[in-house]
Amino acid sequence: MNNSVGNTGRVLWAGLRALIVLTVVCGVLYPLAVTGIAQLAFPGKANGSEIKDDGKVVGSALIGQRYDLPLKEGQETAAPDLRWFQPRPSNGLGTNSVNTQYALLLSGATNRSADNAELISWVKEAKAAVVKDNSTADYQVEPSQVPAEAVTSSGSGLDPHISPAYAELQVHRVAERNHLTVAQVDKLVADHTDDRILGFIGEPRVNVLQLNIALKDLVAKG
Repeated sequence: MNNSVGNTGRVLWAGLRALIVLTVVCGVLYPLAVTGIAQLAFPGKANGSEIKDDGKVVGSALIGQRYDLPLKEGQETAAPDLRWFQPRPSNGLGTNSVNTQYALLLSGATNRSADNAELISWVKEAKAAVVKDNSTADYQVEPSQVPAEAVTSSGSGLDPHISPAYAELQVHRVAERNHLTVAQVDKLVADHTDDRILGFIGEPRVNVLQLNIALKDLVAKG
């Protein structure tokens, strides 16, 4: 009996020591080591790829955001502020879509099929809005010019990028609204267009937040 109790005690003590050692190694030392290496090797990515403007964090390079006018009384959906470059829709434009405001708790796709009547309606409405919003007195947008990502969301609904084609489509409207020349805004887009990763991965893209920060600075300079 005593041997049985003693053996049980030794097993329990060995298990407790293993628990303490593994907790310290895996729960304290390893996370601290990984965090330290990350902070030294690539602090920007480790801290969420923050984007700062005038020393203040205004967003992340990995998460899209909208640029809307303040909601008026009785409005359910805010209208886009057309002074700024606009992102792609975040899972549709309808009030029943999964994520219309890039809310981080609602990442995901609409899961509607390509022939879903509601999705088709959203896309048609979005396309008409893109044509209307980006046509100016001296520049008429044609429906055939509207790229796919201007009227559809990404799989996550949080994509911070648009294609150079969609950015170019917005140039005349942004120039007019901010009293800039088309050439000035065109150059801004070109300067903020990222090439394919390593020259062959993915597609050229424009980060909308970074582009709008540059636009704000350009407007401020007059």
